[in-house]
Amino acid sequence: MRCPFCAAEKDENALVCQSCNRDTAVPQSLRAEHEELLSKRDSLRAELAQAKDKLAARMRWRRRLRDA
Repeated sequence: MRCPFCAAEKDENALVCQSCNRDTAVPQSLRAEHEELLSKRDSLRAELAQAKDKLAARMRWRRRLRDA
């Protein structure tokens, strides 16, 4: 993991960056919220992919009807 302040490599569990001595601790509540948001993002991406597939299938079907 990189320090958000100086971009030095640091241990993920370190509370303070050894390079710039800044507090880099992330509260557990923010970590949980971050994980929840990542999960929602992945779910929405999957839903979008399904919608795109349905739209593409419908467009192919319309082209076949038009060309027939």
